[in-house]
Amino acid sequence: MPKLTVIDPPPATAMERLVEDYLDYHRGMGHSIRTTRDAYGYPLRTLLLPFCAAEGVEQPSQLTDRHLNRLSGTLLETGHPFALRPKPLAKASVHAYMRAINSFLAWVRKEGEKVDAKAPLPKLSRPVIDVLTRAEIQAMEDAADNERDKLIVRLLADTGIRLSELLGLRSADILEGDGRHVFLKIRGKGDKERLVPLAPALARRLRRFADKTRKDANTNRIFIALRRQPNSCEYRPLTPSGLGQMIRILAETTKLDKRVHPHLFRHSFATHMLRKGMNPLILQQTLGHADLTMITRTYSHLNQDDAYEA
Repeated sequence: MPKLTVIDPPPATAMERLVEDYLDYHRGMGHSIRTTRDAYGYPLRTLLLPFCAAEGVEQPSQLTDRHLNRLSGTLLETGHPFALRPKPLAKASVHAYMRAINSFLAWVRKEGEKVDAKAPLPKLSRPVIDVLTRAEIQAMEDAADNERDKLIVRLLADTGIRLSELLGLRSADILEGDGRHVFLKIRGKGDKERLVPLAPALARRLRRFADKTRKDANTNRIFIALRRQPNSCEYRPLTPSGLGQMIRILAETTKLDKRVHPHLFRHSFATHMLRKGMNPLILQQTLGHADLTMITRTYSHLNQDDAYEA
């Protein structure tokens, strides 16, 4: 017998249709599948739409501030109202969900729909960001027992690139130019490319390692697993979890009294560069931020002494 194809039923209400149109808009803009699915699809499909159905809201014009106030309060006090085992959510999580809902409602208004509601955003306290000192970074590099791990520590510390950006590096991404100015071609969020400066000595180390790695690997990635796969005898690209575990082990080996993870190197790099007087606009471009918002919001731990020294 031929297999029956199961087709999801079309959206039933105006709200459901608009949510799907909004997600199509993000796909059409070239936003990543992960961003569309997690940052927008999850809060709209699994939170806003079930809530609207329970409240009898079928049209955007029926949604009010009272509805969204109640939704935000419920998430903070008892958790996701439609979860099997709900528990109160952190302010940061609720803030992200409400921000996604507001983005959707703003798009709905641009599409000509009448909607006046706006979700409240829980006030977030600015966290104190821990950073790694240059001595701690050097200690972690010294503790690594192979050149791959040493290079990973040094690259994260001296370039500020993201974990995913480091894992995606290929030999062709080392742009040596005239030999005095070396850059890494980085593919960031949304497939946006940027050039990140690299010290010539570090570039030479990376090039030697990349050339040596490529002899035995069947992938063009620079950073691969240390051991072959037992079944295929191939070297696989290093995974995010593998890199994170390596960083944690190095931190434990050097007895650092702080929670060390790959993204901490990015914060440490930005803090170090600002304290040395780097222009925030240059830092923004180096880190791959769309604007200065993240710089001014995240690095508020820099004080007047830092400004004076800069």
